[in-house]
Amino acid sequence: MSASFTALPAERLLKLGLPKGSLEQATIELFRKAGWKITGGERSYFPSIDDVEIRCALMRPQEMPRYIADGTLDAGVTGKDWIVENGVENELEVVADFIYSKVSRRPTRWVLAVPADSPIRTLEDLKGKRIASEMTNFSRRYFKERGIVVDVEFSWGATEAKAAEGLVDAIIEVTETGSTMRAHGLKILFDLLESNPQLVANPAAMKDPWKREKIAQIERLVIGAMAAESQVGIKMNVRHDNLEKVIALIPSLTAPTVSNLHPTPNLHGEHWLSVETVISEEMVRELVPRLLASGAVGIIEYPLNKVL
Repeated sequence: MSASFTALPAERLLKLGLPKGSLEQATIELFRKAGWKITGGERSYFPSIDDVEIRCALMRPQEMPRYIADGTLDAGVTGKDWIVENGVENELEVVADFIYSKVSRRPTRWVLAVPADSPIRTLEDLKGKRIASEMTNFSRRYFKERGIVVDVEFSWGATEAKAAEGLVDAIIEVTETGSTMRAHGLKILFDLLESNPQLVANPAAMKDPWKREKIAQIERLVIGAMAAESQVGIKMNVRHDNLEKVIALIPSLTAPTVSNLHPTPNLHGEHWLSVETVISEEMVRELVPRLLASGAVGIIEYPLNKVL
């Protein structure tokens, strides 16, 4: 990794890691909404970005924390779980939590699961048993801290199937909804760790004023893009005598913006205004009929890229 950056000027360059794999497309789309266009990821581990001050590297989130900790990368988006797995929690600075995943906008969970007909009910029941997981370091520490001797083996994939087929006694695996576990006839016994993507940085990079500000720029805009995903803008025309009852219906991040469509009443003596605000997308279907009934017309709904 280090050699890939040596030919590039370092004083005004942020070396940024992005997760390759299941979070790759969701992350690239999030950065697009935040204002950065990233291209070429499918063909290269060093995709292009339309910002000469950033050099991107795509890598597995399982490995990225080590490269940020040793300074090969200045910052990156990786999972809290892989920071814990690599044991570098004290060697990185968490800049922000980015709550998103390949399926939803909620954290993922690392859980301990066993076959539905397993007699295992407690952690102590796992003494001497075989457990499969990709998070071997975390799993071993977890049981060692509780004084329970288990055999933890690394799983290269299809972890749920290994428990379902009786190859192991239990698994420690990541899930969002638990549906894959249920589909394999497994039951979740314990939640062990909650995780989500995090923007983390090397402490030395955070001591550099320029890099710190560049990382802060990424933090602000990406968080703004995530906030916008559940919000929409709405705009409507309202006659002056209906304004108060329309505004009373509108929940908003701030007070609605109200502006005159015309400085004076029209030929019919009507004074019309434009009302614009930002609301939760899930409220639109309930709110719009009530706005129409209160005299709003010409209602426009539009998507947002960022809410800052």
